[in-house]
Amino acid sequence: MDKKRILVVDNEEYIQEVTKICLETVAGWEVITASSGKEGIFQAEKYQPDAILLDVMMPDMDGIAAFANLQANPATKNIPVILLTAKIQTADRRRYAKLGMKNAIAKPFDPLNLADQVANTLGWNL
Repeated sequence: MDKKRILVVDNEEYIQEVTKICLETVAGWEVITASSGKEGIFQAEKYQPDAILLDVMMPDMDGIAAFANLQANPATKNIPVILLTAKIQTADRRRYAKLGMKNAIAKPFDPLNLADQVANTLGWNL
């Protein structure tokens, strides 16, 4: 089985660290982090991750704008995106799905279940 590469884009360093530790420990995936939408777009082009976990509320470029940029770029448009967000009402979920995001995981999330949530969303085996 190929080792999955996940890009985590979140302006909170604590979230990056917790997510990285969880996904590497529980699933054995390689995790790359970015602290902003712009950095996330750059990292996605450079590393071509198997999936992106993207925070919605970030300064400068929010997750929705970053997602739009990823979708507009032929090099990154096919990378599945899962949102990590505190904003997760039913209307928000519908809007995210309409935009083409694979899923939205609520913050705060359960670190021990995060890998399962990602794998289930993307149809991956752990």
